[in-house]
Amino acid sequence: MVFSHKALIISVVSAQHQFDLGGVHVGLSLFLIAGPCVIESEAHALKMAESISAIARKLEMPYIFKASYDKANRTSLSSFRGPGLEEGLRILKKVKAATGLPVLTDVHQATDVPRVAEVVNVVQIPAFLCRQTDLLVAAAKHARAVNIKKGQFVSPWDMRHAVEKVRESGNNNIFLTERGSSFGYNNLVVDMRSLAIMREFAPVVFDATHSVQLPSAGADGKAVSGGQPEFIPLLARAAVAAGVDGIFLEVHDNPAQAKSDGANALDLKNLEPVLTELLAIRNALRSPA
Repeated sequence: MVFSHKALIISVVSAQHQFDLGGVHVGLSLFLIAGPCVIESEAHALKMAESISAIARKLEMPYIFKASYDKANRTSLSSFRGPGLEEGLRILKKVKAATGLPVLTDVHQATDVPRVAEVVNVVQIPAFLCRQTDLLVAAAKHARAVNIKKGQFVSPWDMRHAVEKVRESGNNNIFLTERGSSFGYNNLVVDMRSLAIMREFAPVVFDATHSVQLPSAGADGKAVSGGQPEFIPLLARAAVAAGVDGIFLEVHDNPAQAKSDGANALDLKNLEPVLTELLAIRNALRSPA
């Protein structure tokens, strides 16, 4: 499929695709989605939300807290999945009340969507499930907003169909997230053209941490994913230069001890310098020539 050169123009996303999300104006300024991959405990979730929020406030960057209550697609049956629906929603509700932040979490089953949507501001559709019609329709009907992660196996132009499923089901508050495409076995690459192509359908977020993941390629043959977190700043800078609307980062205060996706997480201590660079790039793009 061929797209016109207009897809490559960096600009504010079209007005019909903009929306407000708990004070985060999607489509107008660069916003941040960040948090640990999975809820490890109430205390840890609150600590991460407060720590990241303090940095975002300092930099005047709109921020949405992210953490999963259940990682249903872990590589190994023995891997930590999270606290589950009941406890997870209780913790997310606590984080939202304590910090005042909008909250995002992913949902793997359509039957969970109504209860999840009562608590969170954004229901996220996992990449592996981005074509699941029942899940997309349930999210459209119940969620305030829907983030659809682009599958590693899906072309950027085919994400139009996922967006249409949600819009035609009555929800216009949609954004898409790029998280890399499968490149052979146990590797991902990012085609930066996808960011401009998908931005014709909806605001686009770049997931800079899952994009450096090495799926199911843990050390010593272990059933975990590896990662190359040293490339997080590089890819994030490129994505902001390409004109994305938001940046998605899984952030942990001790990645080596994280219960999920620690190998590709950004260390909390590196968050402020990374965001500072990204905002400088964004501001440079908006400065008059």
